[in-house]
Amino acid sequence: MDRLRRRVDFVAAARGPRAPGTAFTVQCRERDDGGPPRVGLTVSRKVGTATERNRVRRRLRDAVKQAGPGAMRPSHDYVLVGRRAALSRDFQLLLDDLRQALRRLDRKAGPPPSTD
Repeated sequence: MDRLRRRVDFVAAARGPRAPGTAFTVQCRERDDGGPPRVGLTVSRKVGTATERNRVRRRLRDAVKQAGPGAMRPSHDYVLVGRRAALSRDFQLLLDDLRQALRRLDRKAGPPPSTD
């Protein structure tokens, strides 16, 4: 799984479908390159101090790793926008929320393209 690094990719994902949750919002966009899924994390200053924002980022990053690349569609970009609730949310619930949000985005995107 690759990371999103450029602002244009984050902005493009923000224009796509989203799945809001308690501890984060997942934004998604489809790419045309057929590559692996890419993930970006963002946490605004409203969440708290730098230490708290970093902790939210680490928890979200670990949830993405544990969900695995199979939970995300190839050639899609995903951006997780962290919220303060991610600090106190039980990690198993956080992981379940992520999987559920990805499923909701899959339903919005429709069936995967055929590989004929």
